[in-house]
Amino acid sequence: MAPQDLSAAFIKEYQDRFEKKLKDQEISLLEHWKGQLDKIESMRPDSIASLQMQLSKMSEMMGNRIKVLKKG
Repeated sequence: MAPQDLSAAFIKEYQDRFEKKLKDQEISLLEHWKGQLDKIESMRPDSIASLQMQLSKMSEMMGNRIKVLKKG
């Protein structure tokens, strides 16, 4: 096998692993936030104001997480 073939095979394998890891992380992220939304839904808020408050808290959590990720 020529060095170019080995290099191409290595790049392809690395790319496949990277894409799988990225997909797994995206799934994990979506599962987390879906869980947060499911909690809000199951609370059955009394009024629009309490629903807005819960959504505001969730938005703040997401904003905090984004800040942490941008710092790192």
